[in-house]
Amino acid sequence: MNDIEISQAAKEDPITDVAAGLGLSADQIEPYGAVKAKIKLPVKGDIKHSKLILVTSINPTPAGEGKSTVTVGLGDALKRQGKKVAIALREPSLGPVMGMKGGATGGGYAQVVPMEDINLHFTGDMHALTEAHDTLAALIDNHIQQGNELNIDPRQVIWKRVLDINDRELRQTVIGLGGRTSGVPRQDGFDITVASELMAILCLSKNLADLKTRINRIVIGYTYDKKPVTVADLKVGGAITLLLKDAIKPNLVQTLEHTPAIIHGGPFANIAHGCNSVLATQTALKLADYVVTEAGFGADLGGEKFMDIKTPVLGKTPDAVVIVATVRALKYNGGVNKKDLETENLDALATGSANLKRHVESMQRYGVPVVVAVNRFNSDTDAEIKQLLAYIKNDLQVPAFDTTVWANGGGGALDLADAVVNATNQSSTFKPLYQPDDDLVTKMTTIVQKIYGGKDVVLESKAKRQLRRFAKYGWDKLPVCMAKTQYSLSDNAKSLGAPTDFTIHVREFVPKLGAGFIVAMTGNVLTMPGLPKHPAALDMDIDADGKITGLF
Repeated sequence: MNDIEISQAAKEDPITDVAAGLGLSADQIEPYGAVKAKIKLPVKGDIKHSKLILVTSINPTPAGEGKSTVTVGLGDALKRQGKKVAIALREPSLGPVMGMKGGATGGGYAQVVPMEDINLHFTGDMHALTEAHDTLAALIDNHIQQGNELNIDPRQVIWKRVLDINDRELRQTVIGLGGRTSGVPRQDGFDITVASELMAILCLSKNLADLKTRINRIVIGYTYDKKPVTVADLKVGGAITLLLKDAIKPNLVQTLEHTPAIIHGGPFANIAHGCNSVLATQTALKLADYVVTEAGFGADLGGEKFMDIKTPVLGKTPDAVVIVATVRALKYNGGVNKKDLETENLDALATGSANLKRHVESMQRYGVPVVVAVNRFNSDTDAEIKQLLAYIKNDLQVPAFDTTVWANGGGGALDLADAVVNATNQSSTFKPLYQPDDDLVTKMTTIVQKIYGGKDVVLESKAKRQLRRFAKYGWDKLPVCMAKTQYSLSDNAKSLGAPTDFTIHVREFVPKLGAGFIVAMTGNVLTMPGLPKHPAALDMDIDADGKITGLF
Protein backbone atom coordinates (compact mmCIF):
# COMPACT_ATOMS: atom_id res chain seq x y z
CA MET A 1 0.00 0.00 0.00
CA ASN A 2 1.07 3.61 -0.52
CA ASP A 3 1.13 6.29 2.17
CA ILE A 4 -2.46 7.47 1.84
CA GLU A 5 -3.85 3.92 1.70
CA ILE A 6 -1.96 3.05 4.89
CA SER A 7 -3.29 6.21 6.54
CA GLN A 8 -6.88 5.56 5.43
CA ALA A 9 -6.74 2.03 6.87
CA ALA A 10 -5.61 3.30 10.28
CA LYS A 11 -7.73 2.91 13.40
CA GLU A 12 -7.20 6.13 15.33
CA ASP A 13 -7.79 6.59 19.04
CA PRO A 14 -10.18 9.35 20.07
CA ILE A 15 -8.17 12.53 20.53
CA THR A 16 -9.40 12.73 24.13
CA ASP A 17 -7.61 9.42 24.81
CA VAL A 18 -4.41 10.70 23.20
CA ALA A 19 -4.62 13.83 25.33
CA ALA A 20 -5.27 11.77 28.48
CA GLY A 21 -2.12 9.76 27.77
CA LEU A 22 -0.19 13.03 28.07
CA GLY A 23 -2.01 14.04 31.23
CA LEU A 24 -4.32 16.54 29.54
CA SER A 25 -7.93 16.55 30.66
CA ALA A 26 -10.85 16.98 28.28
CA ASP A 27 -11.23 20.65 29.23
CA GLN A 28 -7.58 21.33 28.32
CA ILE A 29 -8.14 20.64 24.63
CA GLU A 30 -10.41 22.01 21.90
CA PRO A 31 -11.37 19.09 19.62
CA TYR A 32 -11.54 19.63 15.87
CA GLY A 33 -13.62 16.54 15.19
CA ALA A 34 -12.79 13.17 16.73
CA VAL A 35 -9.06 12.81 16.02
CA LYS A 36 -7.46 16.24 16.16
CA ALA A 37 -7.52 19.07 18.67
CA LYS A 38 -5.91 22.27 19.78
CA ILE A 39 -4.23 22.41 23.17
CA LYS A 40 -5.41 25.25 25.37
CA LEU A 41 -2.71 27.51 26.74
CA PRO A 42 -0.96 27.80 29.06
CA VAL A 43 0.14 24.26 29.88
CA LYS A 44 1.81 23.98 33.26
CA GLY A 45 5.01 22.06 33.83
CA ASP A 46 8.79 22.10 33.75
CA ILE A 47 10.72 21.61 30.50
CA LYS A 48 14.05 20.85 32.18
CA HIS A 49 13.35 17.27 33.29
CA SER A 50 12.63 15.95 29.78
CA LYS A 51 15.04 14.81 27.09
CA LEU A 52 14.98 16.74 23.81
CA ILE A 53 16.05 14.94 20.64
CA LEU A 54 16.61 16.97 17.46
CA VAL A 55 16.32 15.21 14.11
CA THR A 56 18.08 16.83 11.15
CA SER A 57 19.72 15.50 7.98
CA ILE A 58 22.29 15.73 5.23
CA ASN A 59 21.73 17.82 2.08
CA PRO A 60 18.76 16.13 0.40
CA THR A 61 17.75 15.17 -3.10
CA PRO A 62 14.82 17.22 -4.48
CA ALA A 63 12.37 14.59 -3.20
CA GLY A 64 13.62 14.71 0.41
CA GLU A 65 15.13 11.95 2.52
CA GLY A 66 12.41 10.97 4.97
CA LYS A 67 13.43 13.09 7.96
CA SER A 68 9.84 13.31 9.21
CA THR A 69 9.42 9.57 8.65
CA VAL A 70 12.44 8.86 10.85
CA THR A 71 11.22 11.36 13.45
CA VAL A 72 7.87 9.58 13.67
CA GLY A 73 9.44 6.12 13.60
CA LEU A 74 11.88 7.04 16.37
CA GLY A 75 9.03 8.38 18.50
CA ASP A 76 7.07 5.17 17.97
CA ALA A 77 10.14 3.08 18.84
CA LEU A 78 10.59 4.96 22.11
CA LYS A 79 6.90 4.38 22.89
CA ARG A 80 7.31 0.65 22.19
CA GLN A 81 10.10 0.65 24.77
CA GLY A 82 7.76 2.03 27.39
CA LYS A 83 8.91 5.64 27.30
CA LYS A 84 6.47 8.53 27.74
CA VAL A 85 7.16 10.29 24.47
CA ALA A 86 5.74 13.06 22.31
CA ILE A 87 6.67 14.12 18.79
CA ALA A 88 6.82 17.80 17.80
CA LEU A 89 6.63 18.55 14.07
CA ARG A 90 5.94 21.41 11.70
CA GLU A 91 2.71 21.78 9.74
CA PRO A 92 2.85 21.06 5.99
CA SER A 93 2.55 23.83 3.42
CA LEU A 94 0.33 23.41 0.37
CA GLY A 95 3.29 24.53 -1.76
CA PRO A 96 5.25 21.26 -1.58
CA VAL A 97 2.06 19.20 -1.08
CA MET A 98 0.76 20.31 -4.48
CA GLY A 99 4.24 20.59 -5.93
CA MET A 100 7.03 18.03 -5.75
CA LYS A 101 8.47 17.37 -2.31
CA GLY A 102 5.31 16.09 -0.67
CA GLY A 103 3.80 16.62 2.76
CA ALA A 104 5.28 16.59 6.22
CA THR A 105 3.47 13.72 7.90
CA GLY A 106 6.09 10.99 7.49
CA GLY A 107 5.40 7.96 5.34
CA GLY A 108 4.58 4.27 5.20
CA TYR A 109 4.00 2.88 8.67
CA ALA A 110 5.71 5.86 10.32
CA GLN A 111 3.05 8.52 9.79
CA VAL A 112 1.04 11.03 11.75
CA VAL A 113 -2.67 10.86 11.10
CA PRO A 114 -5.14 11.94 9.82
CA MET A 115 -2.69 12.43 6.97
CA GLU A 116 -5.17 14.00 4.53
CA ASP A 117 -6.35 16.63 7.01
CA ILE A 118 -2.85 17.54 8.18
CA ASN A 119 -1.51 17.92 4.63
CA LEU A 120 -4.50 19.95 3.44
CA HIS A 121 -6.31 22.45 5.70
CA PHE A 122 -5.69 20.85 9.14
CA THR A 123 -7.02 23.27 11.79
CA GLY A 124 -6.72 26.38 9.61
CA ASP A 125 -3.44 27.76 10.98
CA MET A 126 -1.92 28.38 7.54
CA HIS A 127 -5.03 30.20 6.39
CA ALA A 128 -5.10 32.33 9.52
CA LEU A 129 -1.47 33.30 8.98
CA THR A 130 -2.14 34.11 5.32
CA GLU A 131 -5.17 36.26 6.19
CA ALA A 132 -3.35 38.06 9.01
CA HIS A 133 -0.35 38.78 6.80
CA ASP A 134 -2.45 40.09 3.92
CA THR A 135 -4.67 42.09 6.27
CA LEU A 136 -1.54 43.94 7.37
CA ALA A 137 -0.62 44.49 3.70
CA ALA A 138 -4.08 45.94 3.02
CA LEU A 139 -3.83 48.23 6.06
CA ILE A 140 -0.44 49.51 4.91
CA ASP A 141 -1.71 50.42 1.45
CA ASN A 142 -4.89 51.91 2.91
CA HIS A 143 -2.80 54.14 5.18
CA ILE A 144 -0.85 55.40 2.18
CA GLN A 145 -4.09 55.94 0.22
CA GLN A 146 -5.83 57.77 3.06
CA GLY A 147 -3.32 60.59 3.47
CA ASN A 148 -0.14 58.77 4.53
CA GLU A 149 0.18 60.36 7.96
CA LEU A 150 3.34 58.34 8.67
CA ASN A 151 5.06 59.62 5.50
CA ILE A 152 5.68 56.06 4.22
CA ASP A 153 7.62 55.88 0.99
CA PRO A 154 5.63 53.48 -1.25
CA ARG A 155 8.87 52.49 -2.96
CA GLN A 156 10.27 51.31 0.39
CA VAL A 157 7.39 49.17 1.62
CA ILE A 158 9.02 45.80 2.37
CA TRP A 159 5.91 43.94 3.56
CA LYS A 160 4.92 41.75 0.61
CA ARG A 161 1.72 39.73 0.32
CA VAL A 162 1.68 35.95 0.78
CA LEU A 163 -0.06 32.84 -0.52
CA ASP A 164 0.42 29.26 0.70
CA ILE A 165 1.04 27.73 -2.71
CA ASN A 166 3.93 27.81 -5.16
CA ASP A 167 2.99 30.54 -7.67
CA ARG A 168 5.93 31.95 -9.61
CA GLU A 169 3.66 34.38 -11.48
CA LEU A 170 3.27 36.39 -8.26
CA ARG A 171 6.95 36.86 -7.42
CA GLN A 172 6.90 40.33 -8.96
CA THR A 173 3.68 42.30 -9.31
CA VAL A 174 2.44 45.85 -9.82
CA ILE A 175 -0.48 46.91 -7.64
CA GLY A 176 -2.71 49.97 -7.33
CA LEU A 177 -3.59 50.24 -11.01
CA GLY A 178 -7.01 51.50 -12.04
CA GLY A 179 -7.05 55.14 -11.04
CA ARG A 180 -7.06 57.24 -7.88
CA THR A 181 -9.73 55.19 -6.09
CA SER A 182 -7.79 51.94 -6.58
CA GLY A 183 -4.75 52.87 -4.52
CA VAL A 184 -1.23 54.12 -5.12
CA PRO A 185 0.56 52.23 -7.90
CA ARG A 186 3.76 50.57 -6.80
CA GLN A 187 5.83 47.46 -7.38
CA ASP A 188 5.06 44.57 -5.02
CA GLY A 189 5.27 40.79 -4.88
CA PHE A 190 4.20 37.66 -3.05
CA ASP A 191 6.11 35.29 -0.78
CA ILE A 192 4.87 31.85 0.20
CA THR A 193 3.09 31.92 3.57
CA VAL A 194 5.78 29.86 5.28
CA ALA A 195 8.26 32.66 4.55
CA SER A 196 6.08 35.26 6.27
CA GLU A 197 7.54 36.97 9.30
CA LEU A 198 4.23 36.23 11.01
CA MET A 199 5.02 32.53 10.65
CA ALA A 200 8.40 33.06 12.29
CA ILE A 201 6.81 35.16 15.02
CA LEU A 202 4.13 32.55 15.70
CA CYS A 203 6.84 29.91 16.02
CA LEU A 204 8.99 31.98 18.40
CA SER A 205 6.30 33.51 20.62
CA LYS A 206 5.99 32.33 24.21
CA ASN A 207 2.35 33.39 24.70
CA LEU A 208 -0.35 35.66 23.27
CA ALA A 209 1.12 38.79 24.88
CA ASP A 210 4.54 38.00 23.41
CA LEU A 211 2.90 37.41 20.03
CA LYS A 212 1.38 40.91 20.08
CA THR A 213 4.63 42.50 21.26
CA ARG A 214 6.52 40.85 18.42
CA ILE A 215 3.90 41.79 15.82
CA ASN A 216 4.13 45.43 16.91
CA ARG A 217 7.91 45.32 16.30
CA ILE A 218 7.54 44.29 12.64
CA VAL A 219 9.20 46.75 10.25
CA ILE A 220 6.87 47.19 7.28
CA GLY A 221 8.90 49.79 5.39
CA TYR A 222 10.58 53.19 5.61
CA THR A 223 9.62 56.85 5.41
CA TYR A 224 10.83 59.19 2.72
CA ASP A 225 13.64 60.21 5.07
CA LYS A 226 14.59 56.52 5.62
CA LYS A 227 13.20 56.03 9.10
CA PRO A 228 11.76 52.55 9.81
CA VAL A 229 7.99 52.22 10.16
CA THR A 230 6.57 49.49 12.40
CA VAL A 231 3.20 47.87 12.97
CA ALA A 232 3.07 49.77 16.26
CA ASP A 233 3.29 53.01 14.27
CA LEU A 234 0.28 51.87 12.23
CA LYS A 235 -1.57 51.00 15.49
CA VAL A 236 -2.90 47.72 14.10
CA GLY A 237 -0.94 45.21 16.20
CA GLY A 238 -4.03 44.24 18.17
CA ALA A 239 -6.07 43.59 15.04
CA ILE A 240 -3.40 41.37 13.51
CA THR A 241 -2.92 39.47 16.77
CA LEU A 242 -6.60 38.68 17.21
CA LEU A 243 -6.60 36.99 13.79
CA LEU A 244 -4.04 34.56 15.24
CA LYS A 245 -5.71 33.93 18.62
CA ASP A 246 -6.51 30.31 17.70
CA ALA A 247 -3.53 29.70 15.42
CA ILE A 248 -1.15 30.22 18.36
CA LYS A 249 -2.52 27.10 20.08
CA PRO A 250 -0.54 23.91 19.28
CA ASN A 251 -2.33 21.08 17.44
CA LEU A 252 -2.54 17.55 18.87
CA VAL A 253 -2.81 14.43 16.69
CA GLN A 254 -1.28 10.93 16.82
CA THR A 255 0.90 8.54 14.87
CA LEU A 256 -0.28 5.24 13.42
CA GLU A 257 1.00 3.67 16.66
CA HIS A 258 -0.92 6.24 18.75
CA THR A 259 2.12 8.19 19.88
CA PRO A 260 1.06 11.79 20.65
CA ALA A 261 2.20 14.27 18.01
CA ILE A 262 2.08 18.04 18.50
CA ILE A 263 2.16 19.72 15.10
CA HIS A 264 2.40 23.49 14.95
CA GLY A 265 3.98 26.12 12.71
CA GLY A 266 5.68 25.51 9.40
CA PRO A 267 8.52 27.85 8.36
CA PHE A 268 10.73 26.52 5.56
CA ALA A 269 14.37 26.12 6.57
CA ASN A 270 15.85 27.38 3.29
CA ILE A 271 14.07 30.77 3.43
CA ALA A 272 13.03 30.96 7.10
CA HIS A 273 14.17 29.37 10.36
CA GLY A 274 12.71 25.93 9.72
CA CYS A 275 11.53 24.87 13.19
CA ASN A 276 8.14 24.12 14.68
CA SER A 277 6.85 26.47 17.33
CA VAL A 278 8.51 27.10 20.67
CA LEU A 279 5.08 26.64 22.27
CA ALA A 280 4.66 23.19 20.69
CA THR A 281 8.10 22.03 21.78
CA GLN A 282 7.70 23.46 25.28
CA THR A 283 4.27 21.85 25.60
CA ALA A 284 5.68 18.48 24.55
CA LEU A 285 8.56 18.84 27.03
CA LYS A 286 6.13 19.63 29.85
CA LEU A 287 3.98 16.59 29.09
CA ALA A 288 6.45 13.87 28.07
CA ASP A 289 9.80 12.47 29.23
CA TYR A 290 11.23 12.23 25.69
CA VAL A 291 10.47 14.71 22.91
CA VAL A 292 11.50 14.04 19.32
CA THR A 293 11.44 17.13 17.12
CA GLU A 294 12.89 18.04 13.75
CA ALA A 295 14.38 20.98 11.91
CA GLY A 296 13.88 21.42 8.18
CA PHE A 297 16.26 20.37 5.40
CA GLY A 298 19.90 19.70 6.33
CA ALA A 299 21.91 20.43 9.43
CA ASP A 300 23.39 23.42 7.56
CA LEU A 301 19.95 25.05 7.51
CA GLY A 302 17.32 23.86 10.00
CA GLY A 303 19.87 22.28 12.31
CA GLU A 304 21.94 25.44 12.65
CA LYS A 305 18.84 27.62 13.01
CA PHE A 306 17.40 25.37 15.70
CA MET A 307 20.61 25.73 17.68
CA ASP A 308 21.23 29.45 17.14
CA ILE A 309 17.73 30.94 16.75
CA LYS A 310 15.23 28.63 18.45
CA THR A 311 17.26 27.28 21.38
CA PRO A 312 17.81 30.67 23.11
CA VAL A 313 14.05 31.31 23.05
CA LEU A 314 13.08 27.74 23.93
CA GLY A 315 15.14 27.74 27.10
CA LYS A 316 16.50 24.23 26.57
CA THR A 317 19.18 22.77 24.33
CA PRO A 318 18.96 19.36 22.62
CA ASP A 319 20.22 16.37 24.60
CA ALA A 320 21.02 14.49 21.38
CA VAL A 321 21.02 15.08 17.62
CA VAL A 322 19.98 12.48 15.06
CA ILE A 323 21.24 13.07 11.51
CA VAL A 324 19.21 11.29 8.85
CA ALA A 325 21.20 10.03 5.87
CA THR A 326 20.16 8.03 2.85
CA VAL A 327 22.23 6.04 0.39
CA ARG A 328 20.53 7.72 -2.54
CA ALA A 329 21.23 11.29 -1.30
CA LEU A 330 24.86 10.46 -0.64
CA LYS A 331 25.16 8.99 -4.14
CA TYR A 332 23.50 12.17 -5.45
CA ASN A 333 26.11 14.19 -3.57
CA GLY A 334 28.70 11.89 -5.08
CA GLY A 335 27.72 12.91 -8.60
CA VAL A 336 25.06 10.38 -9.60
CA ASN A 337 22.21 11.66 -11.77
CA LYS A 338 18.75 11.60 -10.18
CA LYS A 339 17.50 8.98 -12.66
CA ASP A 340 20.32 6.60 -11.70
CA LEU A 341 19.99 6.77 -7.91
CA GLU A 342 18.42 3.31 -7.67
CA THR A 343 21.48 1.65 -9.26
CA GLU A 344 24.19 0.41 -6.90
CA ASN A 345 27.25 2.67 -6.98
CA LEU A 346 29.71 2.15 -4.12
CA ASP A 347 32.25 4.63 -5.47
CA ALA A 348 29.74 7.49 -5.63
CA LEU A 349 28.50 6.54 -2.18
CA ALA A 350 32.05 6.80 -0.83
CA THR A 351 32.56 10.18 -2.51
CA GLY A 352 29.22 11.60 -1.36
CA SER A 353 29.75 10.46 2.23
CA ALA A 354 31.94 13.53 2.69
CA ASN A 355 28.67 15.47 2.85
CA LEU A 356 27.57 13.43 5.86
CA LYS A 357 30.95 13.96 7.51
CA ARG A 358 30.55 17.73 7.23
CA HIS A 359 27.12 17.65 8.85
CA VAL A 360 28.22 15.37 11.68
CA GLU A 361 31.13 17.67 12.45
CA SER A 362 28.95 20.80 12.30
CA MET A 363 26.48 19.40 14.85
CA GLN A 364 29.30 18.13 17.08
CA ARG A 365 30.57 21.72 17.31
CA TYR A 366 27.62 22.47 19.58
CA GLY A 367 28.84 19.91 22.11
CA VAL A 368 25.81 17.62 21.73
CA PRO A 369 26.04 13.82 21.12
CA VAL A 370 25.30 12.82 17.52
CA VAL A 371 23.71 9.61 16.21
CA VAL A 372 23.20 8.78 12.51
CA ALA A 373 20.03 7.12 11.22
CA VAL A 374 20.38 5.58 7.76
CA ASN A 375 16.86 5.67 6.34
CA ARG A 376 16.71 2.57 4.13
CA PHE A 377 14.93 2.69 0.77
CA ASN A 378 13.87 -0.38 -1.21
CA SER A 379 16.50 0.34 -3.86
CA ASP A 380 19.39 0.32 -1.35
CA THR A 381 21.59 -2.76 -1.65
CA ASP A 382 23.06 -4.65 1.30
CA ALA A 383 26.54 -3.77 0.05
CA GLU A 384 25.72 -0.05 0.08
CA ILE A 385 24.22 -0.16 3.57
CA LYS A 386 27.15 -2.18 4.90
CA GLN A 387 29.70 0.23 3.41
CA LEU A 388 27.91 3.31 4.72
CA LEU A 389 27.47 1.97 8.26
CA ALA A 390 31.13 0.93 8.39
CA TYR A 391 32.22 4.41 7.27
CA ILE A 392 30.09 6.15 9.90
CA LYS A 393 31.18 3.89 12.74
CA ASN A 394 34.87 3.60 11.82
CA ASP A 395 35.70 6.91 10.17
CA LEU A 396 33.23 9.29 11.81
CA GLN A 397 33.17 7.31 15.07
CA VAL A 398 29.54 7.95 15.87
CA PRO A 399 26.75 5.40 16.37
CA ALA A 400 24.86 4.55 13.19
CA PHE A 401 21.84 2.37 12.50
CA ASP A 402 19.99 0.99 9.50
CA THR A 403 16.39 2.08 10.07
CA THR A 404 13.36 0.63 8.29
CA VAL A 405 10.57 2.69 9.77
CA TRP A 406 8.70 3.22 6.48
CA ALA A 407 8.10 -0.53 6.27
CA ASN A 408 8.10 -1.46 9.95
CA GLY A 409 7.04 1.62 11.92
CA GLY A 410 8.60 1.88 15.37
CA GLY A 411 9.87 -1.69 15.06
CA GLY A 412 12.31 -0.47 12.43
CA ALA A 413 14.09 1.91 14.82
CA LEU A 414 14.42 0.03 18.12
CA ASP A 415 18.24 -0.08 17.99
CA LEU A 416 18.28 3.59 17.03
CA ALA A 417 16.02 4.37 19.99
CA ASP A 418 18.40 2.56 22.38
CA ALA A 419 21.33 4.56 21.07
CA VAL A 420 19.46 7.84 21.28
CA VAL A 421 18.45 7.21 24.89
CA ASN A 422 22.11 6.42 25.69
CA ALA A 423 23.18 9.61 23.92
CA THR A 424 20.74 11.73 25.93
CA ASN A 425 22.27 10.35 29.12
CA GLN A 426 25.80 11.40 28.16
CA SER A 427 27.27 14.47 29.77
CA SER A 428 27.45 17.36 27.34
CA THR A 429 27.98 21.10 27.43
CA PHE A 430 26.15 23.11 24.81
CA LYS A 431 28.46 25.54 22.99
CA PRO A 432 26.85 28.41 21.06
CA LEU A 433 28.25 28.88 17.58
CA TYR A 434 28.64 32.63 18.01
CA GLN A 435 28.24 35.24 20.71
CA PRO A 436 25.13 37.47 20.86
CA ASP A 437 27.26 40.64 20.66
CA ASP A 438 29.00 39.57 17.45
CA ASP A 439 28.07 41.72 14.47
CA LEU A 440 26.16 40.31 11.50
CA VAL A 441 29.21 39.81 9.31
CA THR A 442 31.03 37.94 12.08
CA LYS A 443 27.98 35.74 12.67
CA MET A 444 27.59 34.95 8.97
CA THR A 445 31.29 34.26 8.55
CA THR A 446 31.23 31.91 11.53
CA ILE A 447 28.29 30.00 10.06
CA VAL A 448 29.96 29.77 6.65
CA GLN A 449 33.26 28.55 8.04
CA LYS A 450 32.12 26.28 10.86
CA ILE A 451 28.85 24.89 9.48
CA TYR A 452 29.15 25.08 5.69
CA GLY A 453 32.89 24.53 5.42
CA GLY A 454 33.36 27.62 3.26
CA LYS A 455 35.88 30.44 3.32
CA ASP A 456 34.14 33.81 3.47
CA VAL A 457 31.06 35.98 3.00
CA VAL A 458 30.81 38.57 0.24
CA LEU A 459 28.21 41.33 0.42
CA GLU A 460 26.76 42.75 -2.78
CA SER A 461 26.26 46.51 -3.02
CA LYS A 462 22.64 46.53 -1.76
CA ALA A 463 23.57 44.39 1.24
CA LYS A 464 26.47 46.72 2.08
CA ARG A 465 24.19 49.76 2.01
CA GLN A 466 21.64 47.98 4.18
CA LEU A 467 24.27 46.95 6.70
CA ARG A 468 25.39 50.55 7.16
CA ARG A 469 21.78 51.60 7.68
CA PHE A 470 21.11 48.72 10.10
CA ALA A 471 24.08 49.79 12.22
CA LYS A 472 22.48 53.22 12.62
CA TYR A 473 19.22 51.58 13.72
CA GLY A 474 21.00 49.25 16.17
CA TRP A 475 20.06 46.11 14.25
CA ASP A 476 23.58 45.00 13.34
CA LYS A 477 23.98 42.50 16.20
CA LEU A 478 20.74 40.57 15.85
CA PRO A 479 20.87 36.82 15.13
CA VAL A 480 21.10 35.97 11.45
CA CYS A 481 18.84 33.63 9.49
CA MET A 482 20.59 32.44 6.33
CA ALA A 483 18.30 32.02 3.30
CA LYS A 484 20.22 29.51 1.17
CA THR A 485 19.67 26.61 -1.19
CA GLN A 486 18.99 23.34 0.60
CA TYR A 487 20.77 21.24 -2.00
CA SER A 488 24.32 22.38 -1.28
CA LEU A 489 26.47 23.48 1.61
CA SER A 490 27.32 26.48 -0.57
CA ASP A 491 24.91 28.96 -2.17
CA ASN A 492 25.18 27.14 -5.51
CA ALA A 493 22.65 24.30 -5.73
CA LYS A 494 24.85 22.43 -8.21
CA SER A 495 27.91 22.36 -5.93
CA LEU A 496 27.25 19.03 -4.24
CA GLY A 497 29.18 16.91 -1.79
CA ALA A 498 31.46 18.80 0.58
CA PRO A 499 32.87 21.81 -1.29
CA THR A 500 35.61 23.91 0.27
CA ASP A 501 37.11 27.40 -0.17
CA PHE A 502 33.83 28.82 -1.47
CA THR A 503 32.30 32.17 -0.64
CA ILE A 504 28.67 32.85 0.24
CA HIS A 505 27.22 35.81 -1.66
CA VAL A 506 24.65 37.91 0.23
CA ARG A 507 22.58 40.00 -2.16
CA GLU A 508 20.33 41.67 0.42
CA PHE A 509 19.07 41.59 3.99
CA VAL A 510 15.48 41.48 5.20
CA PRO A 511 14.94 42.84 8.73
CA LYS A 512 12.50 40.76 10.77
CA LEU A 513 12.52 42.52 14.11
CA GLY A 514 9.34 40.85 15.27
CA ALA A 515 10.96 37.47 14.84
CA GLY A 516 14.15 38.90 16.30
CA PHE A 517 16.58 38.22 13.46
CA ILE A 518 17.88 39.49 10.14
CA VAL A 519 17.42 37.30 7.06
CA ALA A 520 20.43 37.16 4.74
CA MET A 521 19.35 36.37 1.17
CA THR A 522 22.12 34.41 -0.54
CA GLY A 523 22.66 33.24 -4.09
CA ASN A 524 19.45 32.98 -6.10
CA VAL A 525 17.23 31.49 -3.38
CA LEU A 526 13.56 32.47 -3.83
CA THR A 527 10.90 33.23 -1.21
CA MET A 528 8.14 32.21 -3.63
CA PRO A 529 8.93 28.80 -5.16
CA GLY A 530 7.48 27.55 -8.45
CA LEU A 531 5.69 24.34 -9.35
CA PRO A 532 7.53 21.58 -11.24
CA LYS A 533 6.66 20.44 -14.76
CA HIS A 534 4.61 17.59 -13.31
CA PRO A 535 3.17 18.88 -10.02
CA ALA A 536 1.80 16.34 -7.55
CA ALA A 537 -1.62 17.96 -7.98
CA LEU A 538 -1.94 16.24 -11.36
CA ASP A 539 -2.07 12.85 -9.64
CA MET A 540 -4.65 13.75 -6.96
CA ASP A 541 -8.35 13.07 -7.09
CA ILE A 542 -11.43 12.62 -4.89
CA ASP A 543 -14.43 10.40 -5.65
CA ALA A 544 -18.14 10.92 -5.03
CA ASP A 545 -17.82 9.38 -1.57
CA GLY A 546 -15.04 11.78 -0.56
CA LYS A 547 -12.21 9.23 -0.80
CA ILE A 548 -8.93 10.93 -1.70
CA THR A 549 -6.32 9.31 -3.95
CA GLY A 550 -2.89 10.41 -5.13
CA LEU A 551 -1.98 12.34 -1.98
CA PHE A 552 1.38 10.48 -1.72
